[in-house]
Amino acid sequence: MFRMIRRAVRAILRQRKIESDLDEELQFHLDMQAKEYERRGMSAQEARSATLRTFGGVHQIKEQVRDLRGVGLIEVFRQDLRFGLRTLRKSPGFTLVAILALGLGIGANTAIFSVINGVMLRPLPYERGDRIVQIRQQRPLANQNNVPFSVQEVEDYRTQNHTLSGVVEYHAMWFILLGREEPERVQTGVVSHNFFHVLGIKPLLGRTFRPEDEQHEADAVLVLSYGYWQRAFGGNPNVVGQAFQMNDRPHTVIGVLPQIPQYPDENDVYMPTSACPFRSEDKFIANRTARMMQVFGRISDGETVQSVQQDLDTIAGRLQQDHPEVYPATTGYTAAVIPLEAALTSSIKPMLSMLIFTAGFVLLIVCASIANLTIARLLRREREITIRAAMGASRVRIVRQLITESITLSVIGGVAGLIFAAASMNMLTRFAARYTARAVEISMDARVLVFTFVVSLLTGALFGLLPALQSRRNLARSLRDAGGRTVSRSRHRVRSVLIVAQIAVSFVLLIGAGLMMRSLFKLEAINPGFNLHNVLTMRIALNFSKYNTSEKRLDFAQRILSDFEQLPGVTSAGANGTFPLNEEAPGSLRLVVEGRPMPEGGFSQAPLVDLHFVSPRYFETLGMQVLNGRGFSNTDGIDATSVVVVNESLARRYFPDDDATGQRLTLDRGATWASVVGVVADVKQQLQADVPDTIYVPLFQRPILLTMQVLLRTTGDPKLIAPAVREALYKNDPEQPVDNFRTLDEVRAEVLAPPRLTAALLVVFACLALVITAAGIAGVIGFSVSERSHEIGIRMALGARRGAVLWMILRQGTLLIGAGLAAGIVGGLGFSQVMQGLLFQVQPNDLLTFLAVSLVLAIIGAAACILPARRATTVDPTMALRSEP
Repeated sequence: MFRMIRRAVRAILRQRKIESDLDEELQFHLDMQAKEYERRGMSAQEARSATLRTFGGVHQIKEQVRDLRGVGLIEVFRQDLRFGLRTLRKSPGFTLVAILALGLGIGANTAIFSVINGVMLRPLPYERGDRIVQIRQQRPLANQNNVPFSVQEVEDYRTQNHTLSGVVEYHAMWFILLGREEPERVQTGVVSHNFFHVLGIKPLLGRTFRPEDEQHEADAVLVLSYGYWQRAFGGNPNVVGQAFQMNDRPHTVIGVLPQIPQYPDENDVYMPTSACPFRSEDKFIANRTARMMQVFGRISDGETVQSVQQDLDTIAGRLQQDHPEVYPATTGYTAAVIPLEAALTSSIKPMLSMLIFTAGFVLLIVCASIANLTIARLLRREREITIRAAMGASRVRIVRQLITESITLSVIGGVAGLIFAAASMNMLTRFAARYTARAVEISMDARVLVFTFVVSLLTGALFGLLPALQSRRNLARSLRDAGGRTVSRSRHRVRSVLIVAQIAVSFVLLIGAGLMMRSLFKLEAINPGFNLHNVLTMRIALNFSKYNTSEKRLDFAQRILSDFEQLPGVTSAGANGTFPLNEEAPGSLRLVVEGRPMPEGGFSQAPLVDLHFVSPRYFETLGMQVLNGRGFSNTDGIDATSVVVVNESLARRYFPDDDATGQRLTLDRGATWASVVGVVADVKQQLQADVPDTIYVPLFQRPILLTMQVLLRTTGDPKLIAPAVREALYKNDPEQPVDNFRTLDEVRAEVLAPPRLTAALLVVFACLALVITAAGIAGVIGFSVSERSHEIGIRMALGARRGAVLWMILRQGTLLIGAGLAAGIVGGLGFSQVMQGLLFQVQPNDLLTFLAVSLVLAIIGAAACILPARRATTVDPTMALRSEP
């Protein structure tokens, strides 16, 4: 007991001595500071007020340290939080800049994570969605990775597998829906009766298909998608039970699907296979090579993707053995199983990976910048921190207080980041919808909020821990240094390393933005080979049950194109199954040129060429140049000699030394030989693809198209004639829909939209990083000038010229910039390799981009150094020398 009392007394005496020493030391520096203010021209009263403002928090700090003894952790945290908020409130400039920077950095990461969460992390909105797979037929030796299925192949995989509890088919077609105000072309998913059951989708209204719906001669029924139900019927639940005319027969709506991602297509309606007039034909069902379906399945309990793959390998080998003429060994026929989750996100994964890395880099730059600001700010708080230590606060206690302030600041920045992320959500959702059907699931849910909170905590700890560990505890040294504004070499090194890291990461981001911009410029500079301006496009899908003969389709095409050309402002009209830059690819057939040997392996190994069915004035309307021979005319009809026009690439490949006109070729194994009557200039079907060998066939000679893309060249704004076009069409056939009105300029803009948005996001991130880095460089150099003001004053007093002082400060910034550029080049080379798949005609190590980015960053960095360097040359040697205690 006696020993305990003695220890307590000693502790009390020791504490009183510390406080007494502290008070003496503090009073000494109060007097010194007051004298310093008086030397600067202040009155005694002004000097006293300024001194109290400088040291005003000392007594409160002493009281706080005493009060914390014996207080619980929760109360400690509450006091730390209150004290931190008061401290931040006293530095509004620092607080505002930090919150804004943190908001942008955390907001960028939150926005990108919300997309990743919606399309990749969230479970599929199907019952046990992780058990759903897509089955693909592949011919790797023929470079075919997704061969459609025929009805017989679907049945083979359905009946012969032992690892799937259900196998269903799917294909999409366009049909005309009648019974509403206007005829409408609807995209229709044709599926097995148990399609929704296997995928685990339950209807929002009504029911889905039953086995009897798939029987021959069954009543035709439809299930509406959620989007089409909202768009076409305003979400009216009474639509269930209504009947609409489609395919020349009534179809009754039996259900509505919930709002779910639709794969592989966003359909308007669904019908069973028996209602599709093409899929239900006996001839089509019996033909093993009549392929147009995709296949999905559900993995049985106890099975894995690997076991399903082994099962499919066995079936594929059996099919190859039983039908060698259909599955030749030269193609390497096989079947692959792909989880539906992977199939839904395969297109967007590379893009999201790049964006999340980019956003992460921005946040690292923000952390480095705020850490530098915090280190500078801590220098002004040295007395406060040292006093707290002298009053008994442990180093852990002080570090905890500083980290609490940083985390508080970061959490507030996280709230601002949520606001920024919410503002960008619509843009990112539209961006993601171009790559995946799961874009409808993107939202700011609880997981996103937790992510933002965790990132805010980690960010606060990251930029707060390093400055906190830099704080000093030695009372006499700290108070002495505070008067001279000296900073340890370790702090100089830490701040320099942070700036070098900022420059390096900024360089990496600028490289990514620069490569994407270079790629975008090359895309936009491509000459598509035709005149884009003043051309209106539209889609006309014929009712196959009404226009069921070539003569009827020919009569309609001739009448409607003639009527369109009579419209005011229309100079010419043309039609094709597709058109350049359109998302719908043309058909392809195998080509054999007369007089040329048949390829080894027969006609099936002949080269494929793109095939277009075009009207007589199509080339004129599109602005394509006829290089040799002629185009088509109205005389190239059904009864005329078969003729074709080829593009320049095909003529150059097959007739390099001869005139292509007059040559003959066949696309149907020699059943019909067509003469080449003209050669047209190459046009880009897709901007990023090479020009394919292309053959143009007269539409009036072979009127087989059920869906025509009609193009009208106009003298003014093409969109203004759309109402007149619709009226002219309805006069010919009031039940014939027309939709998808777009100008060719709009089509091109849609093609360029994804790379433009990607480039824009990278540029925004890079510019944000550049601004923060430039501010960080300026701050470090400016603070260095402030610390070295006494040294600079001595140099100038001894005769140093202003230019020498200016170069001394600029050299410090130049060294930092040079080190950052060197590290950034290494990082940029690695990051550019990750981006390789997103680039067009630009090498990942493009020298011009690296040089341009280096120059830009060097100029921005030098500009950030100039202002504080010029300030250094204005230091008054007399005042600098007097400021030394």
